Amino acid sequence: MTTATRTEVAARVEGAVKVYGSGDTEVRALDGVSVGFPAGRFTAIMGPSGSGKSTLMHCAAGLDTLTSGSAYIGDTELSSLDDRRLTLLRRDRVGFVFQAFNLLPTLTVAENITLPMDLAGTKGDAEWIDALVDVVGLGDRLHHRPSELSGGQQQRVAVARAFAGRPDVVFADEPTGNLDSRSGEEVLGLLAGTVRRMDRTVVMVTHDPVAAAHADEVVFLADGRLVDRMENPTAERVLDRLKAFDAGPRDQKGVMS
Repeated sequence: MTTATRTEVAARVEGAVKVYGSGDTEVRALDGVSVGFPAGRFTAIMGPSGSGKSTLMHCAAGLDTLTSGSAYIGDTELSSLDDRRLTLLRRDRVGFVFQAFNLLPTLTVAENITLPMDLAGTKGDAEWIDALVDVVGLGDRLHHRPSELSGGQQQRVAVARAFAGRPDVVFADEPTGNLDSRSGEEVLGLLAGTVRRMDRTVVMVTHDPVAAAHADEVVFLADGRLVDRMENPTAERVLDRLKAFDAGPRDQKGVMS
């Protein structure tokens, strides 16, 4: 992969270390990770359980703080922000899609999509939101409430909400974890399609090689460290790479795609 310049990177971490506990209970969830997530691309983060992939996403997104090192959204270094400015950055420049849909049951689909902007007191770009609703296929569901939707439809609402304010980057944490395979495939296709059709940026944590195959690139972590990057992934190549994690440190060396 050609290294992106700073202006082409939507989010990045440099020398990222995250330590939980101390002494005998200390756990280094991240151990000196430096990685950038290119703008206009769909990047998946993968690794064995306990590899630090969710911690990396949470720290890169400003949902958690690093023990040492730096995290950036664009050129903004997150540790330089006070709580208020960090909250505003997450609201205005970052979108989130989680395994749980996190929709408000008393609001309609349309109201859930525009909720972050409503809370901020802004209207948003109506033309952009209309185009987004078209992309996610919810035009005939705008006046329904979440309880009237399937799980896949609810996650589509969450995806539309994440992109509605045109954030610099959308972080997705196991977004298909609560969905059946068909609905999951639709949501993954939606994420990939939104990146390509609307020039957005997505960073997704997943354990599923099939999900990762929708991305432009996969970043692999093991034991809190970056160990590989794979362009143009397929489910088979990702699965083969994941199997190598069980082979031990000797076989890990030099296994790069």
